[in-house]
Order: sequence, then structure tokens, then C-alpha cells
Amino acid sequence: MDEVKNLVERTIENNLWRQRKCINLIPSENSPSLLVKLLEISDPQGRYAEHKTALKKEREALQDSGALKGDQIYYYQGTQFIYDIEENLKEVMKEYLKAKDVETRVISGQMANEVSFKAIVKYLSKGGKGMPKLSESGRLTNVMNNSLNGGGHLSAQPFGALYNLAEGDVVSIPLREDNPYKVDVEKMLNLIQEKMPPLIIFGKSLFLHPEPVKEVSSFIKGLKDYNPIVMYDGAHVLGILGEEFQEPLLEGANIVTGSTHKTFFGPQRGIVGMRFEDDSIYSKLPNEIHTRTFPGSTSNHHLGTQLALLGAAIEMKHFGKEYQKQVLKNAKHFAKSLNENGIPVEGGEKDGFTFTHQVVIRVKKFADAKEIAVRLEENNIIVNFQALPDDETFYHPSGIRMGVSEMTRFGMKENDFETLSKIMAKIIKDKKEAKGEVEEFRKNFLEMKYAFPFSEVKPLYKNLLESIFSSHNQFDHFVLSLQKGV
Repeated sequence: MDEVKNLVERTIENNLWRQRKCINLIPSENSPSLLVKLLEISDPQGRYAEHKTALKKEREALQDSGALKGDQIYYYQGTQFIYDIEENLKEVMKEYLKAKDVETRVISGQMANEVSFKAIVKYLSKGGKGMPKLSESGRLTNVMNNSLNGGGHLSAQPFGALYNLAEGDVVSIPLREDNPYKVDVEKMLNLIQEKMPPLIIFGKSLFLHPEPVKEVSSFIKGLKDYNPIVMYDGAHVLGILGEEFQEPLLEGANIVTGSTHKTFFGPQRGIVGMRFEDDSIYSKLPNEIHTRTFPGSTSNHHLGTQLALLGAAIEMKHFGKEYQKQVLKNAKHFAKSLNENGIPVEGGEKDGFTFTHQVVIRVKKFADAKEIAVRLEENNIIVNFQALPDDETFYHPSGIRMGVSEMTRFGMKENDFETLSKIMAKIIKDKKEAKGEVEEFRKNFLEMKYAFPFSEVKPLYKNLLESIFSSHNQFDHFVLSLQKGV
């Protein structure tokens, strides 16, 4: 019992510290709403629903068996609810991503990338008119992506999810000399024509400016006998994809992958969105992506978080545009204000510093970025240190990478980020202690915005909690207390 008590007390302490006393600026994090959290711990959390697309003869054999739902064979009973949820989630995410097909069973952004890479290699191995050829060892002959120094994510590197799937050249997307956070489009197009990579991967973890998807897609169409797959890793920007930022699938990308818990305010899992025309040589590739997901890479696809993702997707459908506009305004204002307060900001002042949720500062003249990140944490401001493009090693980074999405959701606006920038300047430049000031400041931002108003959903939460706890006899007294009012 002492162990349980210690665990619970430490968890409560952490909950209150992170949610009520800290300013969280880690760009790869967000706080899901109470709705999403409650859905996540509902009954599907511990269930299975393995399924795959049925072949024609399987559909005929199983038509009256109950194992067939739509065109899917389900290997467990009691799955009608999760089937309906998954189909609903597919439709909502197709609409959001402007996709023709989606795979919702991947449980992380990294898995979304790995599944896509495996499916591409498997598909190309079959050969076909107009398709890029694989190497003699059956791997991609080369790949074009963002290098780690250029802000690319490790999952799109040969030592990441591309491991054993690519060989030969890994062609780094060239960056502008005057702003290494933006693509040098002319050089990129020349490299594409020279190297003819079968796979081009956009997207970064250090992500300040839109990627030139439209320019590259248009250029590719003019090249004879060249049909690459264009992929966009949208892990960091999934929640701001749309008219305010960019819509990669409408701009010509074929596949968008992403994490659903960064700018998209869902639970921790992944998504694959696909858009291939019916007459494309890759029109059947989505089937391969579904197969590489199950049975290729997953068995239990974490039904609790899948249910929760639908809740988050519905929230994004209702509040997404307003949220996206505020995120982008906040990031720009935060960057400008930090710069005005003597903290050098990356991304190019004349280019507006940032067009995403991220703000990157260079702190090397004050101290090593790791030391600055610890100092900020000691003052209840949570960030992560970051190697910048001109750093020689990740062991001594010059930068701090931040994101405004979580605090935007808790109600911070432009003027609030201006206040925060002044507090951070005191901590970084003057080495002043500001923990109490940060705690007081955070008290203004405890109510989650861009979610359904609590007054409207309170009865739903009460009923949902009762259903969760009523299945556990030891919580009967808790259910009775809920009946008296949440």
C-alpha cells in the first residue's frame, strides 16, 4: 500500500506542476482535453480488433458469418463498436487531410513513416511500367530528404525507419545560404533532375517555413519517364495543416504522415493520409500501406487512443481553423518579441522568423543551450535544447526549440507571449530567478480553449465517468458521489 500511495502522490504532484504551474513550450507536446482523456481510458483501452481487407473469395465465404464488417475480416468478436468508430475516424481524417484514403491504426508518427517506407519498397518490388527500379538488393536506389542538420527527423534517415530499405545516395534537400531554415528551391529542382530519387520526403522536426511541395510536384510532371513518390512528414505541423499554412496533399504530395499529439491535440498515435489518382501507377499503393500496417507492423493498434483520436478529430473539426490562426499569430509575435528583448531568433527576420508553431532561439552567447534549458526548467518554463544547422555537434547545441501550440490552447494570445518573452529574457540574459513570477503568470491560463465548453459537456462527462467506474465494484462509492454532481 505504501508503494501505491507513493506512486499516486508523485503522480498528483506532477499533474499539478505540469498543468497548473508550468509554461510548456515543447513543440512536440500538447495537452489533450478532458473529453479525449476520458475516451482514452474507456473500455476499448484493453481490447483487440485485428482486421484486414477481405479478398473476394473470403468475402463470399464469410458473408453470413458475422466476422465480416464492410470489406474487413475481424478476428475478434465484440468489435462492432470499434469498427464504427474506426470508419467514422477515417472519414473525419480524410476530410481534414484532403486525403482519398487514410490508415488510422499506426500508433506513432515513426510507425507511420516506417509502414509507408516498407509499403513503397514492397510495391516497387513488383515492378511495372513507369515505376522506379530498386537496387539489386531490392532497396531504394536513393532517397531525397531533409538531413538531421537541416532539421530533418531521424525517422526519415537511413539509420531510422529507412534502415535496410534504402542504399546508395541519401540526397539532402538543399537549404538557402542566407536562411538555412528555408529550402533552396532552384538547387533542389536541379538535384532532382540529376539524381532522380524514387522517393522525396518533405517535413522536419525543426520546422519554421512551409515546404516547396507545389513547386516540386509541378517540376516533376515536366520530367519524362520519372515518377517518384512525394511524401510529407507532417508530424510537427499536422494540427496546422490547412489554408492558413499548407495543404500538402492538394499541393501534389502523395502521402502525408504524422503524429497526432503535437499541434494536433489528440492522444499519442499516428496517421497516414494518401492521395493517388485512379489512373496513377501507384493507385494500389494504399492497399499495400494497409497491409504493412496489419499484419505487417502491428497487432493491437491501441483501441483506447484510437477512440480518443476521434474525439480530438471532432474537436479539430469544430475549432481547428480558429486554433490554427491563433497558433500562427502567437508564434510570429513571440519570435518578434524575443528578438526585441535581446534574444537572437532563428528563421530570418526578413522572412518573418516562423510560419509554423515553432520558435527557435540562439543562446550560445549566453551559455550552452543545455544549460539554458535546465535554467528555464528550474523556473517552470519547459523547452528543449536543439542543435542548429551550423553546430558541429549535437553534444554542444546552440539553440532552444519552442512551440506555442499547448499554451495557445490554454488561452495565451499575442500580448501574453510578449510578457513571457520578457520573463525569459530575464532568465536567459540576466540569470534572474523567476519561478514565482511564472507560477503566477500561469494562473491566468488554466482553462482549456478550442474545446467544447465544460458547461455544455458536463453531463456527458458525468455519464461517461459513471460508465467507466461502474464496471469496478471498488468504485461504487465514487459513482454515488458522481450522481450528486461532478
